[in-house]
Amino acid sequence: MSLSPFHLAIPVYDLPAARRFYGEVFGLEEGRSSAQWVDFNFYGHQLVIHEHPRTASQEHAHTNPVDGHDVPVPHFGIVLEWDQWEALAERLKSFGTKFVIEPYVRFKGQVGEQATMFLLDPCGNALEFKAFKDLGQLFAK
Repeated sequence: MSLSPFHLAIPVYDLPAARRFYGEVFGLEEGRSSAQWVDFNFYGHQLVIHEHPRTASQEHAHTNPVDGHDVPVPHFGIVLEWDQWEALAERLKSFGTKFVIEPYVRFKGQVGEQATMFLLDPCGNALEFKAFKDLGQLFAK
């Protein structure tokens, strides 16, 4: 599957803390930057953190129930290969990451079975990382 890179710009109210988080914890390569924003290579996509006052969703996250968990909304993330997902989960644990939803396999034995984990960046932006053993299940009903 060939995908075009997406561009996502998110608000962060503590630019230095968010820059450390995405650069050091995730190990993302930094691109262009200014005093108010930083570009990162987010698994081949362009993620830009922009300095911005705290938003309502960063302060009080809304959740929706999914598979017995309260999933934070809004959130963003990436679908990784299974091995990449496992390696990222271990990397995040080694940094003492506090998960909103600990890494686990959702919908086990059902259509759409997937590994998933949720966490917050230092500014309260919610991220989800997932993987499918069968990527053909990505949009399965």
